[in-house]
Amino acid sequence: MFLLLALSSAQGSLDLGLERIKRATVFVYQAETAGNSLIVTCISTGTLISADGLIITKANGVVPSQQCNGDNLIVSLNVDLAEPPIPKYRADIVTHDAGLDIALLRIARELDGRLVAQGELPVLPFVAVGNSDDVAIDDNLIVMGYPDIGNGPVAFSRGTVTAFLKEPLTGSRTWFKTRAEIPGTMAGGGAYNTAGELIGIPTNAPLAGSAAASNCRYLNDTNSDGLVNSSDRCVPTGDFISTIRPIALAQHLIRGARLGLNVDATLGVREAEPPRNPPLVSRLFVAPSVRGAMPSTVVGSLPSNTRNLYLFFDYDNFSAETVYELRVTRDGIPDTTFSLPPVRWSGGERGLWYIGAREQAWANGAYEFTLLVNGAGVGAQKIIIGGGAEDRAHFSDIVFGTLDQAGNLIGNGSIVPLGNIAFARFLHANMAAGRPWSAIWYYAGAEFARTSDAWSDDAFGSKVISVDPAGGLLPGEYRLELYLDGALSATSDFYVAGEQGSPLPRIFSNLRFTSADSLAEARNGSSASSYPSSIPALFALFDWQRITAGTPWTASWLVDDQEFFRYTQPWLAQESGTDFAFVLPDPPDGNYQLQLLVNELLLLEQSAVVGIGQLPIDRFAEIQGTILTGRVIDAATQQGIPSLTIVLISENFDASEFVWNQEQVVALATTDRNGEFQFARPLAFDTPYSVVIEAEGYIPNFADVFDFDPNQTSVDITIEMVRG
Repeated sequence: MFLLLALSSAQGSLDLGLERIKRATVFVYQAETAGNSLIVTCISTGTLISADGLIITKANGVVPSQQCNGDNLIVSLNVDLAEPPIPKYRADIVTHDAGLDIALLRIARELDGRLVAQGELPVLPFVAVGNSDDVAIDDNLIVMGYPDIGNGPVAFSRGTVTAFLKEPLTGSRTWFKTRAEIPGTMAGGGAYNTAGELIGIPTNAPLAGSAAASNCRYLNDTNSDGLVNSSDRCVPTGDFISTIRPIALAQHLIRGARLGLNVDATLGVREAEPPRNPPLVSRLFVAPSVRGAMPSTVVGSLPSNTRNLYLFFDYDNFSAETVYELRVTRDGIPDTTFSLPPVRWSGGERGLWYIGAREQAWANGAYEFTLLVNGAGVGAQKIIIGGGAEDRAHFSDIVFGTLDQAGNLIGNGSIVPLGNIAFARFLHANMAAGRPWSAIWYYAGAEFARTSDAWSDDAFGSKVISVDPAGGLLPGEYRLELYLDGALSATSDFYVAGEQGSPLPRIFSNLRFTSADSLAEARNGSSASSYPSSIPALFALFDWQRITAGTPWTASWLVDDQEFFRYTQPWLAQESGTDFAFVLPDPPDGNYQLQLLVNELLLLEQSAVVGIGQLPIDRFAEIQGTILTGRVIDAATQQGIPSLTIVLISENFDASEFVWNQEQVVALATTDRNGEFQFARPLAFDTPYSVVIEAEGYIPNFADVFDFDPNQTSVDITIEMVRG
């Protein structure tokens, strides 16, 4: 077998990879079945991230909802980059997160509905997923997508990253802001760094019921009058986009989809009822920093050179279909850098939320922050930035817990076990003797205790206060507000749940794994820490005590120390109980772990081994050719080069003809962190394959020929790259 290897790199220049990115960009129609016809209900751009048809896109254009109620997903591929995409396949939703507004689809059927059998799908062009944590402000990027409704070719917009916005999600970067011109139809597409790696998903949230020409298109005769006009139902597209969801927040979704791991989190759990009342927003204020998810202190002004600012607000009756927006003005002029256009809500039904920016320059001026929910203004807050820092009296950094025998506050700061007394410690500064101050305690939104006094402690330091409600502490959400001269100075929320433990409350217990064919069998079965390969399902069960409905909790599944499933919801089960269950069908070999958290605090974890205890390398049932493995290394250092996509090109094409058409590609492989690779299909004997090796910082390597014995069923090669 004569083999000429073609390699391209996720580390290569952006312009060199534009054609590959374009070919990996798809157009997705969500459509509703109407008799023998399909009526388009929503549209999105999407991106292929694997050769076997895995697509990442925005959730609000593909997941059925009140606004997008279709039951079919049609995927259009690029055949000619100068022409509109052509409908080719149907896709299924693999997983999604409505709050993140990200969905993973997989091509599953032909356009006529016939299933695509495993191995029948041609090798599709795809992009490399990058690390969005490496992105910096002012970095260049491009956004790829379809600027129209699928009747024009794929296009891209260039821009820079102008800001990072933060909300109470994992990590410090909830949104990237950009000034790139991104039409609403490009939502769900891809944002790329200069290495051509996917680092984010541009997204928006068209308002339901809006028929403005800029964010709604009429595509179908939905009223059967023979015309397509404003009397028909429109397809929402949204206005221009300036927000990008960092890909790091979707890594667990991508990992689970690629591995085919689908955890069922609904066993015995009732679904949350949608809010019956309209969304409400109240108690807007500004904080200079965040401790956990709580404000450090409350401010009415900030000095020059401010680099951290967060707008906090209470919310109620929100849902995953709620659309919220933040408009920021400075001296009456819109400030697009720190504004947030309409996006899907990701914070649950009620609670305390914030949005802001960290380590970014805020110019001096008079700022006004206006919140809109579903297109209507619901609240505003003003603040002045400028001048020198003030030595103002204030409270800050409230934490909660219990006292040990020595009188020291112990605990994690945000969760208190059931008992008779809750303690709070806070910092104080620049306090004068005799100054009036107050502490107000709330449970489930209602005040239940208040103290007012003249200050008698030191000017600087910390103070511990307590509350002992009649009947003791009930499980649920509590709040403490501290006032100076009648003005809010500090506030924080905490939860009471679980029994006394050391050092954490005992909310969850008896976490164990078992293998069974059904939930009933799992609940009656015995647990173990290891299981053989090919078990039908891996169940995880646990008991719980004294956790009230609405308390935020999280279940995180990991395999080989990598998260692939994250379930964050308000608690919906009864206050105490046994055998809450998750199930993972057909788990491959691996080391599985389940972590249980409340208010983002890890309380309990357990692990179990299946088979050999690590994810297996792909095995091949039938070998009809040579299995090619190898390693790509730096010639000088002899170290492996990671993240190279190795492309084998058909014998019908030369390297110079390669343009990422799917019929040109025979097989693909990607080097791991050690530079090693393995192709996922055998290579035919006596067949020449073409190519070129290109990686940023290395001299291109053309047409290295390898001559193999046709009787060999496997071959391992080493490819050296020379820096230049």
